[in-house]
Amino acid sequence: MTAEEFKKKVSEGIPTELPDTKPYETTINHAPKRKDILSADEKKLAVRNALRYFDSEHHSTLAKEFADELKTYGRIYMYRFRPDYKIFARPINEYPHKSKQAAAIMHMLSNNLDHAVAQHPHELITYGGNGAVFQNWAQYLLTMQYLSAMTDEQTLVLYSGHPMGLFPSHKDAPRVVVTNGMMIPNYSKPDDWEKFNALGVTQYGQMTAGSFMYIGPQGIVHGTTITVMNAARKISTSEEDRKGKLFVTAGLGGMSGAQPKAARIAGLVSVTAEINPKAVNTRHSQKWVDEVFESLDLLIPRIKKAVGSKEAVSLAYQGNVVDLWERLVKENIKVDIGSDQTSLHNPWAGGYYPVGFSLEESNKMMADEPAKFKTEVQKTLVRHINAVNTLHANGMYFFDYGNAFLLEVSRAGGDVFKKGSKEDFRYNSYVQDILGPMCFDYGFGPFRWVCTSANENDLRKTDEIALGVLEDMHKNAPEEIKQQLSDNIIWIRDAMKNNLVVGSQARILYADSEARVRIAEAMNKAVAEGKITAPVVLGRDHHDVSGTDSPYRETSNIYDGSKFTADMAVQNFVGDGFRGATWISLHNGGGVGWGEVINGGFGLVLDGSNDADRRLKQMLFWDVNNGIARRSWARNKEALFAIKREMERTPNLKVTLPNLVDDKTLDGLF
Repeated sequence: MTAEEFKKKVSEGIPTELPDTKPYETTINHAPKRKDILSADEKKLAVRNALRYFDSEHHSTLAKEFADELKTYGRIYMYRFRPDYKIFARPINEYPHKSKQAAAIMHMLSNNLDHAVAQHPHELITYGGNGAVFQNWAQYLLTMQYLSAMTDEQTLVLYSGHPMGLFPSHKDAPRVVVTNGMMIPNYSKPDDWEKFNALGVTQYGQMTAGSFMYIGPQGIVHGTTITVMNAARKISTSEEDRKGKLFVTAGLGGMSGAQPKAARIAGLVSVTAEINPKAVNTRHSQKWVDEVFESLDLLIPRIKKAVGSKEAVSLAYQGNVVDLWERLVKENIKVDIGSDQTSLHNPWAGGYYPVGFSLEESNKMMADEPAKFKTEVQKTLVRHINAVNTLHANGMYFFDYGNAFLLEVSRAGGDVFKKGSKEDFRYNSYVQDILGPMCFDYGFGPFRWVCTSANENDLRKTDEIALGVLEDMHKNAPEEIKQQLSDNIIWIRDAMKNNLVVGSQARILYADSEARVRIAEAMNKAVAEGKITAPVVLGRDHHDVSGTDSPYRETSNIYDGSKFTADMAVQNFVGDGFRGATWISLHNGGGVGWGEVINGGFGLVLDGSNDADRRLKQMLFWDVNNGIARRSWARNKEALFAIKREMERTPNLKVTLPNLVDDKTLDGLF
């Protein structure tokens, strides 16, 4: 397809003539069949809802087709309308557009559906088993058409993937406003997602998927590297002693695929279990996994050899993680660090698999016998925690990557609570132990950017800019944040060498508000001067200082009772919008699951203009300091330090600070 043909196709939107049906491609990693949860009348409603996108002359053909999809897959994806062209992050000028900002959004959106990036590309799912960009292909086609036609005085409104339309606005308004899964609270249980997603009226966007801000597994590589590196520091102060320590975990699909890469960068021996051979093959072909084993009899001696010789090597076990954990117990192998990054935010629809069943058997049980599947998963989780507890008693440091694992173990009746407690887990999350006090409370989080030229040389230039800013800041940084700056200087300096790019020419870097503003300012100037050849898009993960209220993950180190509130995320979304973000998003869901978290996200286009310079200074400052202020009000000492320092630096910032209470004052009151 030529460049002009591509532009014409994008501008066309939903075709007036029905395209040919497309074969179901078995080589693609597909989403599992979803639960059959709708009544007969509701299934009719789901088809009626889907047909809204199409002229009535096609309804009789499509009604049967969509009904078959619903029966076969549990969802209506509209496979027939999947475009013939390859979807990937093309150079920005290859997209038809009247607005550079809109073209940048198309670039980002496309990256999320790139086969090299997306977990289930034909089902429009980017990561996490259910993190969707859109619900169906009609929504994709219509959104791309709207973006190709919009001006800088219009705003596109997206309701859970559905493009509600282009509305008049103004140049400083967001070009796109996204909401995903914003259910009435009493209708936000897992089965509610199954039902209303099947009806075609809501979706789970995972924030970075539904907000077009996913940059491939690189994003989570950094967070995991920082986490694993500091987990290793907890068990050993000597860098030399940390070499060859054994890290055992699970999950290679989507976000979790970053684990072996991160562990290798940290200098550890890692073993990651994954039951899906396609996910294993993907990470092995990317060279993020060094060696693959299907036999525990072969894997165990390889682990011993790697630990003995202090290798930095990533091993994968293609099988069930519980078999691995139980074998490690049986062999009495010393595991230094343990975790789990299976998609347990999605435990009943492919996020975790029961032991004793093949992948195929499990998927069939999931669709045909959901009650039995749930029972088997919960039995497996109990065995899982029993093995972890045994290894922990032998000296293993275990952290939960967001507590989705611990949460589901607790719901399964596993031995996971502290002695005498029915609420406090015996293991902390990585946020409670590491990222919360070390990073988030100081304002450090996953700042990310994308070079819309798709040119590696532009990415190199942005790396140089970021490195220069961090090195300059490090010279006079207070001791409290010198380690964070040092770790990120090493990260950005080695970024090209570590071959982190999958999909778009993107980078991630943990930075505070000062660093984010300075880096963005310098990048915008470089675009203006032609040193960077096309606009740069800024954004962040949900896994950050301010944008996410998540009691078992991002805000799990909030101890004033407010961790179950969602004011911060909503305030972030609104505040980013009127301070100049190019697009903003608000989501039910994120790394720990539907109903468990509210996320506010943004994207900001740096096009070299004075307007972009003004917007970045206003928006990036708020996007970080909103969270530091909330964390300081929760009495987090690190956040108190950070917000006081920021008020000294910024005279017109005035934040309400807590008065600390002596424990003795409360003794004997109740």
